[in-house]
Amino acid sequence: MHLSEWLTVLIIGWFVVITPGPNMAIVIRNSLVHSHRAGVYTAAGLAFGNLIHIAYCLVGIGLLISKSILLFNIVKWLGAGYLIYLGFKSLRAQPHPSFIQENSSPSFTGFSALRTGFFTDLLNPKATLFFLALFTQIIRPGTPFLAQTVYGITIVVLEFGCFAILAAIIGHHSVRQRVESVSHWIERVTGIVLIALGIRVAFTTSTR
Repeated sequence: MHLSEWLTVLIIGWFVVITPGPNMAIVIRNSLVHSHRAGVYTAAGLAFGNLIHIAYCLVGIGLLISKSILLFNIVKWLGAGYLIYLGFKSLRAQPHPSFIQENSSPSFTGFSALRTGFFTDLLNPKATLFFLALFTQIIRPGTPFLAQTVYGITIVVLEFGCFAILAAIIGHHSVRQRVESVSHWIERVTGIVLIALGIRVAFTTSTR
């Protein structure tokens, strides 16, 4: 494995992960509204979404998506629609009588959180472009397949680790207790953010 390439991937990945976007917004929402456990499951879903991006970039489909206006727009509009859908659901949030209790929303299971994170990342065209840039610009043609896989897994571990820590902080009992009375307003604001991010995704353009 080429150490310089790996360090470059690590540094770029770090800045991408900590940049506010749909992934961070959905982790904060689920951690604060439901529980830190829901936030961790959401982070795991995001990581699984990353694995899919890595897999198709390694076999060249990512390049095809970036060059095909039709395929790119399909991904773009699905992603934008999903974020806007989540945003409108959050806008309808009502006060939670037992907000500070773990698992206050029985219908929102670990699988629900995992699924939400997975589709949020999978349907994000910017994630497609990021991994495509990673595998076509940073990684050299002669880089071994195993090394490329390690670079991709590095991003997955980095994103899951950062967002799991964020979920543990945001979803901590004391933090959620402090915001109990305004939790529904926080969820509504998050909904506005998700809708705005969905609209932003809708205007994402492919590089040709």
